Amino acid sequence: MFGIEISQGVVDGATLIGIVLLEAILLYVGYGALEKLLGPRLTAFLRGD
Repeated sequence: MFGIEISQGVVDGATLIGIVLLEAILLYVGYGALEKLLGPRLTAFLRGD
């Protein structure tokens, strides 16, 4: 995906960890925003309000 499958060494390992950490942060923020936007609507729909 990022071309990291051919990387070697400690620096490239640190880069991989940084990429995974950045992806985790982006997913956390993205899913949090979706939950904030859609959570109340979905709850109201499921309750029949």
